[in-house]
Amino acid sequence: MPASLRRALKNCDTLMLDMDGTLLDLAFDNYLWMHIVPREFARKNDMPEDKAREQLYAIMRKLQGRLDWYCLDFWSDHLDLDIEGLHRDANHRIAYLPGAEEFLKQVSAMKLRLLLVSNSHGTTLEIKDEVTDVKRFFDKIYLSHDLGHPKEQQPFWESLQEQENFDPERTMFMDDNLLVLGSARDYGIRHLVAVARPETAGPAREMVGFKSVDRVADVLAIDTT
Repeated sequence: MPASLRRALKNCDTLMLDMDGTLLDLAFDNYLWMHIVPREFARKNDMPEDKAREQLYAIMRKLQGRLDWYCLDFWSDHLDLDIEGLHRDANHRIAYLPGAEEFLKQVSAMKLRLLLVSNSHGTTLEIKDEVTDVKRFFDKIYLSHDLGHPKEQQPFWESLQEQENFDPERTMFMDDNLLVLGSARDYGIRHLVAVARPETAGPAREMVGFKSVDRVADVLAIDTT
């Protein structure tokens, strides 16, 4: 699989990369939203943590795939918590996935238009960039909040096309979210790669319907040991 993906990449003009779970370890986000936010929400409302988690996850399920799901401002207002501050307090957990930084160094030296295409909120990106300096690798960064739609929805890709005028037939897009990859496929992006191991310590996911790699480093056969 990596050999065929390397060949496909050489025939592309544009490489689009997701951030969380593709380049950066999703363990940070999972820890924040599964442990820190429920704990602080429970303290704020003087309730058991399991009840706080239940309420929080019920809201998340309703919003999944929508722009508010990814919005720090929405969650700060809705939960009456300093979500940005909680991110910064835990920023020591922010890290690249194995081999991702070396992968970025290599692809940024190739004749490719390298784009970061993320549902991340702008504040979240800045916090993570302070730790990883990830923005330095990209020719341009496109966030769903700036385009007004999440990647799960077709208007995101339409807006991106208006700004980039990329050729879907000569574009590779890598993401760990199957709904996002499905939306990119519906738009006509030809080369789609699913990242099956978005969290360093977690198991590989089954990415049905897409070519997949454990990590982006596998595309260029970068040794991550």
